[in-house]
Amino acid sequence: MAFLGRPCPLISLPSLHSPKTGHAVLISRFSTRSNSLEAVELKTSRKEYSPGVIDDVFLNVFRSKMAQEIGWDSEKPGYDGLIDVAHRIMVGRSNSEATDAAVRILRALFPSWLLELYKKLISPIAGGKVASVMVARVTALSCQWLMGTCTVNSVEMPDGSSWPSGVFVEKCKYLEESKCVGVCINTCKLPTQTFFKDCMGVPLVMEPSFSDYSCQFKFGINPPPPEDDIALKEPCLQTCPKAIRRMELNSASATVVSTCPKA
Repeated sequence: MAFLGRPCPLISLPSLHSPKTGHAVLISRFSTRSNSLEAVELKTSRKEYSPGVIDDVFLNVFRSKMAQEIGWDSEKPGYDGLIDVAHRIMVGRSNSEATDAAVRILRALFPSWLLELYKKLISPIAGGKVASVMVARVTALSCQWLMGTCTVNSVEMPDGSSWPSGVFVEKCKYLEESKCVGVCINTCKLPTQTFFKDCMGVPLVMEPSFSDYSCQFKFGINPPPPEDDIALKEPCLQTCPKAIRRMELNSASATVVSTCPKA
């Protein structure tokens, strides 16, 4: 199908009455129509995830654990309230303290015995492949209420092999609604990586994109050291209300913030 991107040589024939020219025009029109249909199909296939009753239960349980950890809950209902609580986790805490709090929240969602059994019995199987593939599928199925549409995909391992242990988030709702790099890093990325590695024995690296809000989970791969993690060097999002306020206060001195101060 590579020829579709180039001018079809048959169309450039000089004779407009040539049957071949007529066929070429038809082929060109058919190809263009096919490409248009493919584009439409691709666009319509990317539908926003619509939470159901079970998703509401997950949201309420998760939010209650967050509120218990910090001793505060928002008056806002539903997802908006959850985002308020996520921002509150960052208040009065250092980045590492916020990350530790988020890890405790994740641990509180599971029975401790279940995590230990998974770490001891499942994680060692096949060099970690079985555990990585399993958690990828569970994450994609159970966390769309939090992140939006997710799909399982394959990721390349350090040894060159490919495992179906990735989860691709098309547009992370948590990042989009929080509008904050620091909230993403300290209440999601770093604590989630720590939780899976320390509590379930499954290495994980998360690669959020702050330009389109997508995120790639790679189970079975260790995250890079902090100094090499590009996500930790991201500037504040232009939509972040705290960043907007800082820019207003620093406009007189032309202060430039190279990275998000809470990342």
